[in-house]
Amino acid sequence: MPRLMVKILIFAVALMVAALTAWCSLALWYRLPLPEAGRAIAAGVFLMFGLFTVAALASRLRLKAILSFAVVFALMLFWWNSIKPEANAAWAPDVARQVTGIIAGNSLTLTDVRDFEWRSNSDFTERWTTRTFDVSKVKTVDLFMSYWAGPKIAHVIFSFGFEGGEQLAWSIEVRHKASGGFSPLADLFKNDPLVIVAADERDVVGVRSNVRGEDVQIYRLRASPEQARKLLLEYVAEANALAQAPQFYNSITTNCTTTVAKLMRVAGDNVPFDWRLIVNGYLPDYAYDRGAVDTSIPLSQLREISKIGERAQADGLSPAYSKAIRVGVPIPAANATP
Repeated sequence: MPRLMVKILIFAVALMVAALTAWCSLALWYRLPLPEAGRAIAAGVFLMFGLFTVAALASRLRLKAILSFAVVFALMLFWWNSIKPEANAAWAPDVARQVTGIIAGNSLTLTDVRDFEWRSNSDFTERWTTRTFDVSKVKTVDLFMSYWAGPKIAHVIFSFGFEGGEQLAWSIEVRHKASGGFSPLADLFKNDPLVIVAADERDVVGVRSNVRGEDVQIYRLRASPEQARKLLLEYVAEANALAQAPQFYNSITTNCTTTVAKLMRVAGDNVPFDWRLIVNGYLPDYAYDRGAVDTSIPLSQLREISKIGERAQADGLSPAYSKAIRVGVPIPAANATP
């Protein structure tokens, strides 16, 4: 093999070893069941081991070093795959229950629908309800974007509208413990499970617009009633599966946006990969480009109209919250209803 090719190959292997070393070190730091000092020592030892392997690639020890690293990495993967999400823990109250559903013909009965009354982030009245819906009366689906960390990152909520004006919102969230919090980096390493919440809009949307002061925007989607119903039923199926077999939340591979994209594909909407599904603050741009929202006005104008902050604050989380936040928001012609 020409010397240049050997050097290129060694460089490629070095990059791979360095990347795997970084991942393993962080995995040990976040998930090894030891006190902080023990986790720090384990992560540091693996880091030194990886650096030694990279250095050895330039010597006659390269084959032994690669073999040793491969064996240790295989053991790491065995340990990693043995980590399963907790089914029961002292969860934070707002993610304490996983919604489940039973479908009988057009009748959908949901257990543990959230209906919290929020006064502040720490002062609220808990309510979990059982509700029955007629899925044949699903007419619309709307997209909520709640910007909590600048314009690039948002939480995604889908809300289904029924005849008569009732709305049912679905939010895919991190199921963190009462004593814990949300960490995007930690949640890359099996830190918290996933939970699907079905709730009233004035609960799951209102807590963000009125209590946390996030920049919440609503986009009416160009979806037929049949598409809306299919997506709703996929949410129910996903929620039931999650109740039976918990899975971890992942900030990149299994989060509120990528999971929604998967559900939309299953529901029959072809969603090609797009970087805006990861940097999800730009999801409205993506929907606009695909014609999934109203395109009769420029996106910049649509975005301003879609901000619900002032309308939500004026309403004050009243029973008319869902109607109030939609005032002036354009409905795409394909699914406009009186």
